[in-house]
Amino acid sequence: AASDVYKRQRTACGLFDVSHMGEFLIKGADALNNVQNLFCNDFENMYDGQVRYSPMCNERGGIVDDVLIYKVNGEEYLLVVNAANRHKDAEWVKAHLFGSASFEDISDSVAQLALQGPKSKEIAAKIVPEAGIPKKYYSFVKDVDVQGIKCIVSRTGYTGEFGYEFYCAAEDGPKLWDILLEAGKEFGPVSYTHLTLPT
Repeated sequence: AASDVYKRQRTACGLFDVSHMGEFLIKGADALNNVQNLFCNDFENMYDGQVRYSPMCNERGGIVDDVLIYKVNGEEYLLVVNAANRHKDAEWVKAHLFGSASFEDISDSVAQLALQGPKSKEIAAKIVPEAGIPKKYYSFVKDVDVQGIKCIVSRTGYTGEFGYEFYCAAEDGPKLWDILLEAGKEFGPVSYTHLTLPT
């Protein structure tokens, strides 16, 4: 039953395939200026490896989308957008890009898996090197080797529970899914929900 899955998610852990989300890159000397112009939040004081949430608004103050912005460094930002808005968001960003900055929609080449729930830290610790586990909420570590798969590991998620999100190459998504599933086996009735990974 759905209520049973919900309860197990809140007491153990859930694994969710959220590869349908969109991922964009903004790079260049004016990357920060573009991010500052596109979003309502302030990104000036972010550290490398920090994530910040913000609406992306149009000229009338209406919301184009709500987005997670990952600061890789001062000249590279990863944007994670909602799946249904991916193409609309890409057109919006491209139309407003200025200066020395490039835009790339990398959505089709990225798989995203969310490990969420109170047991997620124990599960992640079994397969992620200690240095690859983000210590702060809304932070991430890039180029993490998860049993041979190169990942971004982010301490983020939409469930309201403690958890992580893993980004890897789309072709590595099924293998990462199996690794996470195997790592969670010992925790008993762990709830796992499967959507469709990109092919």
